[in-house]
Amino acid sequence: DVQLVESGGGLVQPGESLRLSCAASGFTFGALTMSWVRQAPGKGLEWVAWITNGDLTSYAGSVKGRFTISRDNAKNTLYLQMTGLKTEDTAVYSCATGFQNVPSRDRGYWGLGTQVTVSS
Repeated sequence: DVQLVESGGGLVQPGESLRLSCAASGFTFGALTMSWVRQAPGKGLEWVAWITNGDLTSYAGSVKGRFTISRDNAKNTLYLQMTGLKTEDTAVYSCATGFQNVPSRDRGYWGLGTQVTVSS
């Protein structure tokens, strides 16, 4: 079975950093593009970043320059390094397979997510 399990979320103050991880199993992780998507309270899904199997990356404008997506195919793990966190980054962060520029839970596989709360 395909499994995506996120970890690394938590409560931080504005300006601090976090690194999220997404452990993948049940498919050939290294062959697929992977995305991070977030959902803030009361809002819809928002694409954050994707990385291709060739390590090409793309970011939403709201996080560009602050977040870095990466992957370790040997460990079947996707990462999201988040720096300079802002209160508006508060959301549940999920990893998903494929390009999720227009996120849809009907497309690809999704993890359950990890909560990131940025508050002073």
